[in-house]
Amino acid sequence: MEKKSFGLLLLLILVLASHEEGMIVGTEARTCESQSHKFKHACLVDDNCASVCKTEGFMGGKCRGFRHRCFCTRNC
Repeated sequence: MEKKSFGLLLLLILVLASHEEGMIVGTEARTCESQSHKFKHACLVDDNCASVCKTEGFMGGKCRGFRHRCFCTRNC
């Protein structure tokens, strides 16, 4: 009897989890990146990078890589 109860409980959890996934409406857009042309020094703070990227017409930006470069982001 305990095995059946455990199986039913597991099945219920799986059904509820899959139902939650199905309730998400829409999809995320792909994000494209391009290195900033105006940000010249080492990128240490994402907010500074994002501000410069916005002046270049992008949606935002973040610091990336070993060389601390600013990469601007936009939806593709």
